[in-house]
Amino acid sequence: MILTEGKKEKDKDPIDASKILSDFYVNFCNINHIKDYEKYIHSSESSQKGEENVKEFDDWCPVHEYIQKHKKISQYKFRKGVDEKREGFVYYYLRWPLLLFVFGYLFILSYGFLELDLQLFFSYLFRRGQRQHLRKKLHEANSYDEWKLAASELDRFLGNDKWMEDPQFDYYDYQLINKVLKLLRTYRENDNVEALKGVLETCVRSNFGGIENPRLYSQTYFGTKYLVDGYVTEVEKCLKYLINSSKISMQNKLFFFEYLIKNYGHSALCLSGGAAFAYYHLGVVKALLDSKLLPNIITGTSGGALIASLVCTRTDEELMALLVPELSRKITACHEKTFVWLKRWWKTGARFDAVDCAIRCTWFTRGSTTFKEAYERTGRILNISVVPDDLHSPPKLVNYLTAPDTVIWSALIASAAVPGILNPVPLMSKSSDGRLVPYSFGNKWKDGSLRTDIPINSLHMYFDVTYSIVSQVNPHIKTWFFSARGAVGHPVSHRKGKGWRGGFLGSAIEQYLKHDMIKWLRVLRDLELMPRPLGQDWTHVFLQKFKGNITIWPKTLPSDFFYILSDPDETRLSRMILYGQKATFPKLQFISHRMKIENLIKYGRLQAQLHYTKENHSNNPFYIILDRSNDKIASAE
Repeated sequence: MILTEGKKEKDKDPIDASKILSDFYVNFCNINHIKDYEKYIHSSESSQKGEENVKEFDDWCPVHEYIQKHKKISQYKFRKGVDEKREGFVYYYLRWPLLLFVFGYLFILSYGFLELDLQLFFSYLFRRGQRQHLRKKLHEANSYDEWKLAASELDRFLGNDKWMEDPQFDYYDYQLINKVLKLLRTYRENDNVEALKGVLETCVRSNFGGIENPRLYSQTYFGTKYLVDGYVTEVEKCLKYLINSSKISMQNKLFFFEYLIKNYGHSALCLSGGAAFAYYHLGVVKALLDSKLLPNIITGTSGGALIASLVCTRTDEELMALLVPELSRKITACHEKTFVWLKRWWKTGARFDAVDCAIRCTWFTRGSTTFKEAYERTGRILNISVVPDDLHSPPKLVNYLTAPDTVIWSALIASAAVPGILNPVPLMSKSSDGRLVPYSFGNKWKDGSLRTDIPINSLHMYFDVTYSIVSQVNPHIKTWFFSARGAVGHPVSHRKGKGWRGGFLGSAIEQYLKHDMIKWLRVLRDLELMPRPLGQDWTHVFLQKFKGNITIWPKTLPSDFFYILSDPDETRLSRMILYGQKATFPKLQFISHRMKIENLIKYGRLQAQLHYTKENHSNNPFYIILDRSNDKIASAE
């Protein structure tokens, strides 16, 4: 049953009102918008085969693509087109033998046994006695404060505190950092504004002197060099000093902070796809939100797009109340019985119905909210990655700049349209009269994870993102990542962090096997040996870029594979949120050093904009240059 916007649902087992906001029971679904979407979705079934319309120059593909019902396989293009076929009898006869050889070799190279050996190596050789007790205490911490205390205790036991006291380290320029630190402190204490500005213009930039090198945070469980801590703290003091200084005109102050933000860049949170694994993102978001480190720029793909949509359409206060296990009551995409969806899959090739998904997504997107409306409401920039149905057209990052009037739930469904799970769907835009119309003349789109799970390049192009926080939950991706020298908040367990994970020989073997597997996958792609199951080139699923400046890997369980296309109950969602938080705790110190400076720069720019506008153009709203995304940065002061 579809309820109109503003009405409330009845719940037999109401949730404690002190935990959940009132809109938890509100159904934001607009029945007219759903009818518009349904009308266009089903229009292709009655269209004539071969009908086409003109679309954007980079979006050439049929508008009303003919789908033969009751013949699921015929919906997809398994074979290459005439222009894509390769000539020559050698390619024709050796393609499949070579393909089978590569897959067989990759199967032999599977290193599950090696991973198991390395885990046993850690567990039994280096985690005994007091160390094991402290590690257990660390893993059992359920809050960030508990985790910090346990991590600091473990660092002291291992002698890592002595490493933090010594400023020397080969992976950053400690002499430069020490020199700049002294200059900043001297100029600030002597009230030398111009000299202080000159130093800050030089040193406030991304990874200055190597202070954002992950190695600086991979030698301890919590913290880094005291010199780095002191430098970040001093930069904060200097920025606050200039924000409050009356010795600089508002115009010069505005130019100064604009210059700093251009050099420093922006941070973004990237939420990967991964079907039901994506609910681990809720814990990552909660940990960042609790620490006031949640970036304003957020991107999501497939399942990650659902979480990103929830985050970017709610304020901080609303999110704090919604990131609870009771949220599982709103996750109902997989409500259908097996017989129902099997019948649909056999007829149409899709596990889910797009219209039903649209109805159930509207609560997460607060109805038919557009990307521009979400930005104006919360100041957060939502990005959703989608891929055209045409194999050769470029992917698209949908946001308030590229498609401001596009309805979020339509992009969310498109980003989850994995072949065999959900058929490609159009994006819908909100017209001036409030009706929904197809975007890009009806071009259809599908899951962004197929080619751009983590759209780092697009984020840099549109929003000058220079620092990416990636929450990665795709189960097939972790196989390709290996931290031989430790990771942020997870130092190597032996030789005081200077050893190799699993010993040098074990690390060398694992590194070789992983790179060799990637090499053979690239051979399959470049020689065009791979077939196209469900009409899709799947090589990009393994060969695209999946990590950022810092990558968070929530701990998953084998049972998660069984529920990969199931809705979580409260118990399972509670565990996933907790595991997402625990995976984020070791990274928060690294993230905070970056975000504290970035938030202060944005706050300084916002204050300068407000005062400059008030002084010079108070009667002309055309000159108001308030950046909406900075409205909630005031807490950084």
